[in-house]
Amino acid sequence: MDLCLKRTWAEIDLDAIANNYREIRARLKPGTKMCCVVKADAYGHGAERLAQEYEALGADWFAVSNLEEALQIRRAGALKPILILGYTPPCMAAQLAQNNVAQAIVGPEYGGQLSAEAVKAGVTVRTHLQVDTGMSRVGFFYQDPLRDGDSIDAMERACRLPGLEPEGIFTHFAAADEGEAGRGFTRRQFRALTGAVSRLEKRGLRFRLRHCANSAAVFDFPETQLDMVRPGIILYGLMPSAEMIHRAPLEPALSLKSTVALVKTIPEGSCVSYGRRFRAEKPTVVATVPIGYADGYLRRLSENACMLVRGRRAKIIGRVCMDQTMLDVTEIPGVRAGDTVTVIGRDGEECVSADELAGLAGTISYEIVCGVAKRVPRLYKKDGRDAGLLDYLNRS
Repeated sequence: MDLCLKRTWAEIDLDAIANNYREIRARLKPGTKMCCVVKADAYGHGAERLAQEYEALGADWFAVSNLEEALQIRRAGALKPILILGYTPPCMAAQLAQNNVAQAIVGPEYGGQLSAEAVKAGVTVRTHLQVDTGMSRVGFFYQDPLRDGDSIDAMERACRLPGLEPEGIFTHFAAADEGEAGRGFTRRQFRALTGAVSRLEKRGLRFRLRHCANSAAVFDFPETQLDMVRPGIILYGLMPSAEMIHRAPLEPALSLKSTVALVKTIPEGSCVSYGRRFRAEKPTVVATVPIGYADGYLRRLSENACMLVRGRRAKIIGRVCMDQTMLDVTEIPGVRAGDTVTVIGRDGEECVSADELAGLAGTISYEIVCGVAKRVPRLYKKDGRDAGLLDYLNRS
């Protein structure tokens, strides 16, 4: 990495990525396809590079949130089919078809709109019918087969619309990561999906790809694998929740690093940062670190979290600022400007995990890693060596 960029950066361990991919693949039944979810810039890890890595490892499909993300990994060289899980303006039908991107049919009206635009453009758009079996978010509402039978008629109509090729059908689990507490609801969702598939098959509609297993279900509900699974957060080495029944030797791929910019000793009674929430009770050695909430380090971590300096924990004092955070390094001898600070990751025997920060901030690890800002360059590592740099702000 260019030393001039060594302010705050993320390191992405591609060996950990490969390990996680293989751990997931080893749990799949023969013939089950793997759709790697690379939405949200591959959960903050850099979708362009990660799509390349997954394709080299043998991924069958990619899943993204929107057309912009699909086109991003296409431009980066991804060749495998891509599924958009969310909404795409129907007027983009031609771009979907031209880029080999399949679109989720997020509801009855949407299917008609996409069909009309596809016909107008003279293209055929590959589609996956989205069935709402319990999220009440998007999809054809089908949570109670006895009550929601009319939805089957709507699904059939959507599948027979001109300009659309219905190759898949899927749902998204709402509680698969809740351990025993979510087991009954997840199985109910699975029964609803498979029941809808069965009813549509009786009407002459068959789908090449039936899928519902997300990260949690890959481990805790292997019976839901069907034709394809959609792992997301586990690809990056993080578990969906602490309530999971089964675990695997996954390796977190992202570390977040920064640098000590300044070290100074403040006298007793001195205040630190906005709002003067911290007041030194004794002479205190303060290290200023150039990372803040504009880098994705949450302000909610103020005075709660620690960073690692010289292999030891240093607590945040005062509020996290937009671009800087202060640490108490009084008990860590020899700290000086230029020292590396580990914000997320391991330094010696100590570790600060994304899960730890999520717990302190009252959120989930997904938000922690997805929130790493674009002004933070990503340094890729493989076999212990630098393997590329993604610098969003200074692309040539």
